[in-house]
Amino acid sequence: MKPHEFWQGIHAPSSFDLAGPHSGFFPVTLDDGRQLRLPIRPLADAEHALASLIINQASFSVVEALSDDLAAKLKPFEIDIVVGLPTLGLTLAAEVARRLGHSRYVPLGTSRKFWYLEELSVPMSSITTQQQKRLYIDPRMLPLLEGRRVALVDDVISSGTSIIAGLSLLAASAIEPVVVGAAMLQSDRWRDKLADFGAQWPGRVQGVFTAPMLKKTGDGWIS
Repeated sequence: MKPHEFWQGIHAPSSFDLAGPHSGFFPVTLDDGRQLRLPIRPLADAEHALASLIINQASFSVVEALSDDLAAKLKPFEIDIVVGLPTLGLTLAAEVARRLGHSRYVPLGTSRKFWYLEELSVPMSSITTQQQKRLYIDPRMLPLLEGRRVALVDDVISSGTSIIAGLSLLAASAIEPVVVGAAMLQSDRWRDKLADFGAQWPGRVQGVFTAPMLKKTGDGWIS
């Protein structure tokens, strides 16, 4: 596949072999059996790799499919408001909020507006950028969250760093989400980190699909 062709279509169940070895792409499976091809990104050690999702480069049909699935998973939690993590999590959070029947959502941001408060910010980095930023919440949005059932949504949970930043920022305003949602749960590395942050958090995570850590074998990758 050419790089720009990834994330453009959802395929019928059993379209691709899960066993591998995989070379050009790794197929992930949704709960209904449909599959999505993801590019494989080798890690620095050249012995391991991860499948990648860049949701704002996905076709509208793929975004719709992932948003439908995640909204269905979050609906039983009776969410009042969705909070989205930047940057790519905002695409998913907005679509999920619409599917839950909400008229708006609350986007967190890494760009400080002059009316933002430094005490309502936390350091933030991600596996894809490594550049440390600060995560902010617009203080004018707090009345939408206080005393409400909140879902925190990101596109991918990988190391857990971004989710913990979001949880820490909300905790600074005494807000504790009842659920955390993502399109992709990338390997299991995030579980221990979230458990260290709070024993309740791994059990509150909902994802559309999981993608394992891949290991090098010959000319390909296996899970």
